[in-house]
Amino acid sequence: MMLQNLRQAISAAILADEDALLDQLIEKAQLTPAEQAATEVLATELINQLRSARRRRTGVDAFTQEYALSSEEGVVLMCLAESLLRVPDAETQDRLIRDKVAGRDWDRHLGRSDSTFVNASTWALMLTGQVVEAAQSGRWDFDAIWRSVAARLGEPVIRQAVIAAVRLLGRHFVMGRTMDEAIAAARPLMQRGYRFSFDMLGEAAVTRADATRYFERYRTAIHAIAKTWFSRTGSIFGRPGISIKLTALHPRFEYAKRRRVMLELIPDLAALIAEARDAHLPVTLDAEEADRLDLMLDVFGALGEERSLRGWDGLGLAVQGYQKRALPVIAWLAGLAEQQKRRIPVRLVKGAYWDSEIKRAQELGLEDYPVFTRKAGTDTSYIACVRALLAAHDRLFPQFATHNAHTMAVVQAIAHTNRDFEFQRLHGMGEALYEYYEDFSRSGGAGAPARIYAPVGSHEDLLAYLIRRLLENGANTSFVHRLANETAPVEKLIADPVERLKSVQPKRNPNIPLPADIFAGRRTAPGALLADPVAANRITSRMRTAFDTEQFSAAPIIGGKVCPRTEQARFDPADRTRPIGTASEATPDDARDALTLASAAQDGWDRLGGARRAEMLERAADLFQHNRRRLMALLVREAGRTVQNALNEWREAIDYLRYYALAARGSFETPEYLPGVTGERNELALRGRGVFACIAPWNFPLSIFTGQAAAALAAGNAVLAKPAEQTPLIAAAAVRIFLEAGVPGDVLHLLPGDGARIGQAILSDPRVAGVAFTGSTETAALINRQLAA
Repeated sequence: MMLQNLRQAISAAILADEDALLDQLIEKAQLTPAEQAATEVLATELINQLRSARRRRTGVDAFTQEYALSSEEGVVLMCLAESLLRVPDAETQDRLIRDKVAGRDWDRHLGRSDSTFVNASTWALMLTGQVVEAAQSGRWDFDAIWRSVAARLGEPVIRQAVIAAVRLLGRHFVMGRTMDEAIAAARPLMQRGYRFSFDMLGEAAVTRADATRYFERYRTAIHAIAKTWFSRTGSIFGRPGISIKLTALHPRFEYAKRRRVMLELIPDLAALIAEARDAHLPVTLDAEEADRLDLMLDVFGALGEERSLRGWDGLGLAVQGYQKRALPVIAWLAGLAEQQKRRIPVRLVKGAYWDSEIKRAQELGLEDYPVFTRKAGTDTSYIACVRALLAAHDRLFPQFATHNAHTMAVVQAIAHTNRDFEFQRLHGMGEALYEYYEDFSRSGGAGAPARIYAPVGSHEDLLAYLIRRLLENGANTSFVHRLANETAPVEKLIADPVERLKSVQPKRNPNIPLPADIFAGRRTAPGALLADPVAANRITSRMRTAFDTEQFSAAPIIGGKVCPRTEQARFDPADRTRPIGTASEATPDDARDALTLASAAQDGWDRLGGARRAEMLERAADLFQHNRRRLMALLVREAGRTVQNALNEWREAIDYLRYYALAARGSFETPEYLPGVTGERNELALRGRGVFACIAPWNFPLSIFTGQAAAALAAGNAVLAKPAEQTPLIAAAAVRIFLEAGVPGDVLHLLPGDGARIGQAILSDPRVAGVAFTGSTETAALINRQLAA
């Protein structure tokens, strides 16, 4: 029961109000006067020594300082590095290189760095850029110049030089292409006292074959480490180990596939980790995206119950401080350790997916973000987690991953005389900080041991990891970046983020709007995080209730009245024995009657004005939102959608309604491609054109059906709505909502049934002003023939 309550606390925190949560975290992270004084002394000492030592920057450190992400050139280089290794063909690679070096002010960077690496790179970029700028100014034809340069040097030479530079940049962060290379590179550092955690590069597996290949790579790595460090003596926490990404080991590692993942992944993964246990090598499950956390916790808890791993202290987990759930996750891990009678290593990181977490939350329409929107918020959360981990050090082995001198000093100040923990850094980052910290420890500073997180892999697997590292190094808020800036005062570098955050109002970043508010003038449809078991269970249970308690039917709706015809049972496409409702088809006479009524009503609808039409579309959007469980249930049962796809489509339908309501009001600049529309603030199409036949597809039976109808209605047209033959129940539910929202029955008509019969009845009629159609080329040809007739 205790663990269940702790899991509920994790779910409650995922999208918690940021200001309220940070107020709580500030209390937990607040340093005592003694801790504050100790932190300032050590942090100042570290920073002063780093700045006075010439070893403070590697070539890559200098490079990311000179080409920071605040500069146009820095962004261009990031885009080039991110894109170049993805491009499979030489011609496109050449075009990409030409595009990215054009029109940039490379020469302003020349000679500004004391790094030969940076200045050589700047010379190459500047010379290439001058060639391109000449072409852009019109003095020369660029293609001719490029052909001339390529004729002398060979275009492959230029291409391979740039690709080699990107790979060289990447290798700075990689310990070796193979385990043998990585182990050889690690030996000298291990002799100096560093511990290691090796990570096999590679992102999520897409196929079962991918997962099998990654399993073998991890197994090979475990055996290689065990062969090199074959002794089984010493604490498990001091041994070299391996980090594992669960997405690499299962192609569908997502909460919606929880049952499948638990059945398929746990046995093989437990066997793999048991091999590491036999070799006395610790294993850490690496942190990934926020929407995978709940499933990762399920897997982690289940592994600890496996007979081969029961009571073993070597299985650990990474926790991301930028997630709002970080502190509840640590509390759950402490409870799990007590229940499973083992000590759990916990690698505390700040987090490397912030940009994608923000974008993903906006895409999903979540009520808030799963991560903090200010760096000071993340730093405060991290310090609160430091205190929690050290308080539970009898059950958890703390591993603090940081490249920040202030954070390192905070950990030591809170730990006081306790040194039963370790620091961690990424290979290729923070070397100078850790070298001086090592010196400090040897000179009587009583420091803690340090572990290097060492990626292993070839350039094909490097890309995503490289971009995360460049973002960390190049971001203006990065400690590594600010340290290299000689003009940044030490006082700012060691400023307490908790104190800084206390004076900020609001504590959430106002420059990052909530997901619902990312578009000016309209709210996006609300989404849900189906990776959260509480949210997922709430939605699916309500959908089941809708089907258990409601009857679904579809029939022609003409003039606002349901016109029943011969009914036929409708069945779930995933289970053809399960009835989901009844439907009847419109006749050609129904279609002609609807056209007559719509034609007569269109002028009055048009003269009603865009603002009044917008009000009805906005009411429809609100009613769609209120009827989520019914519409999603229909999408799953009639269209065979997954729950996530049903949620996405329901949201898209609402967004269409609000978008076209804005257009009807003339509340934003009208797109240039709309015919007959001029000016910056116009009602969409200004005047209706007549009756529109809207023919929707089966694969987006709610969103496209709704969007077609909403666009035509917003512009002042009457609508004959023809749904796909496979999905009349969804269309009927949508039309009923339109009518409930106030759209006149003579303006909007529903004609379910055979598309060819209905099309032949109306499309050649001159009262049909246009057709909105999404479907097959055969049906498009039929529509064109009918309109031509």
